[in-house]
Amino acid sequence: MTTTAELTLFADYFQIHIADADSDGDLSDAWTDQAVADRLAVAQDALGIGTAVNVNVSVMVAVLHQEPDDDSSEFDHVVEASLDVSLGRVMVLGCTDYAPEAATFEVLPGRNRVRVSRSNLTRAAEADIDSDESPETTEKIRIQVWPAPELPPKVIKRWVQGDVRGTAF
Repeated sequence: MTTTAELTLFADYFQIHIADADSDGDLSDAWTDQAVADRLAVAQDALGIGTAVNVNVSVMVAVLHQEPDDDSSEFDHVVEASLDVSLGRVMVLGCTDYAPEAATFEVLPGRNRVRVSRSNLTRAAEADIDSDESPETTEKIRIQVWPAPELPPKVIKRWVQGDVRGTAF
């Protein structure tokens, strides 16, 4: 059975976080120049997802039992990384959100893989601070989590500002 949820998160400082709910999720050293370019900061127990906007974004979270099919052609930017989850709960939140109030999701304890697929990036970037005022300009982020052995982070598809793509989900 797949667990899904839809959230609206404030992408303060152009980022949202996915972290082990039972750790501090510290990404302070993870935002290297390469991480900024890839829009993916990776720590042992937390991931930072760079966004195109510094306002609310639409987030869909799906907890899966196995790796999903590759549908990256439907998205603007797609990244993956491994995440260590100690007790089987991950939280998804804006970087300045209060962690005890974050949305949490049950996953298998241990290593999990996280795929983050983002869409509507050009429209959101063009609308900038007003992007969250309309579904047509809101940045959309899909987060998929499933149990998997540790693998290096990777960029499956890279968005270059100015690309024109449709929206997914």
